[in-house]
Amino acid sequence: MAEDVLSQSEIDKLLSSLTSGSVSAEEIKAEEEQKKVKTYDFKRPDKFSKDQIRTLYMIHENFGRLWNTYLSSTLRTLINVEVVSVEQFTYQEFVQSLANPSVISILAIPPLKGNVILEIDTGIAFAMIDRIFGGAGESSIKPRTLTEIEEAVVKRSLVKALENFRDAWLNVVAMSPRIERMEANPAFTQIVPPSDMVVIITMKINIGDVEGFVNICMPYLVLEPVMNKLTTTFWVASSATKEQHPEQVKILERKVTHTRVPMIVELGSISISIREFLNLNFGDVLQLDTMVEDELPVVIGSNPKFYCRPGTFGKRAAVQITRIASERDENTDE
Repeated sequence: MAEDVLSQSEIDKLLSSLTSGSVSAEEIKAEEEQKKVKTYDFKRPDKFSKDQIRTLYMIHENFGRLWNTYLSSTLRTLINVEVVSVEQFTYQEFVQSLANPSVISILAIPPLKGNVILEIDTGIAFAMIDRIFGGAGESSIKPRTLTEIEEAVVKRSLVKALENFRDAWLNVVAMSPRIERMEANPAFTQIVPPSDMVVIITMKINIGDVEGFVNICMPYLVLEPVMNKLTTTFWVASSATKEQHPEQVKILERKVTHTRVPMIVELGSISISIREFLNLNFGDVLQLDTMVEDELPVVIGSNPKFYCRPGTFGKRAAVQITRIASERDENTDE
């Protein structure tokens, strides 16, 4: 809880009151003792400590950075994802705070038992859909239930986001999140009893000029098996050694092996003037700077990595690698 900070004028008034005797030091001390008494509601006991709340904040801050990178590359526009708050409520309070309709995903996160809710503001959902279909990413549509096509588009995007969610939680538990179903009415998302405590991670997303919120609801009963790992010390220690973690190595290997890179075989080149280019007609022949028996460079990125000879494979054009390009060839623009 943030402490009140007195302004300079308030400090001067307090000092003058103490000097004049209108306020005694004993009264101030008694008032401070009274402020230390906090109201506690036994109907909704706090399940998460401050350190656990802080750890959850750091985990989802990492998730926000990963998700930000994914959304920026997918939607190809300015994206900003940040964690706004991490608070604990009863599940009933959370459900009552949701709008109807909403874009609600019920998630399973094995090996942890139970479900987690990922709720996205309808304005953000429609902005994502508009951007994916080639629009400017505007959200002028009134809140409504998603159509089957819109729901499929959002679900496909969330499947990729859950990979970032899994990576962010990897230091605590190796989970495999998946979407079990999607709902529009919060009343149909009863994952725990109304009085159970849940932690709500609220994230703000900006897609261009559109701003909205994403809420992640994680019940205490779901996180209970890993509560001892939700400490700042454990999380920081796990992050420091994540380079040696075998799961991290597997993730990097999987991402690298599935990365697609363009390979270009250059048949040759020629330099002509603008006048010659403008006078080109159908049937004209351009003589390249390569001979029939010459090897052709295989370019990856901007540098040649291999040399090959052209041919056919079945009914397709093909090339056969003859040798690996030397370091001198790689550093030379072809």
